[in-house]
Amino acid sequence: MVETNQNTKEENARIVRILSKDIEGKMSLYAGLTKVKGVSWTFANAVCKKLGFTKDRKIGSLTNEEVETITSFIKKPQVSEHLINRRKDFETGEDKHLVGSDLELQTEFDIKRLKKIKSYRGFRHLSNLPSRGQRTKSNFRKNRAKGSGIKKKNKTQ
Repeated sequence: MVETNQNTKEENARIVRILSKDIEGKMSLYAGLTKVKGVSWTFANAVCKKLGFTKDRKIGSLTNEEVETITSFIKKPQVSEHLINRRKDFETGEDKHLVGSDLELQTEFDIKRLKKIKSYRGFRHLSNLPSRGQRTKSNFRKNRAKGSGIKKKNKTQ
């Protein structure tokens, strides 16, 4: 019985790679899936429920086949429409779920498109200001660390 306990500890200690992201084996499946860029807590919950995994299960205890099923499900999810992170894509019009570097590239292309068509949001991105209506009187200040207008006392006396 000691050997099986030791084997489970070794399995839990390993690092599992899911969608080009290394996740520690000690983490639970629910929390570990959120380490992947593009997977939120609600989406991770949906993955666990749809595939029949318990959320408390350690990622290190997953077999290679289970990891493959998780990655294929995240790439092509069959979940409710509100859980998908890219609905009605601008170019194709279809619903997608982007993960990892694909998500980063797509957001970068979207911001470039906004700047190119000179929309309001594009101008806000160009000037490094918030584009979603936040107030800017006290926050989003540039050159705050310089402290212009503040003069120190001379200590030559």
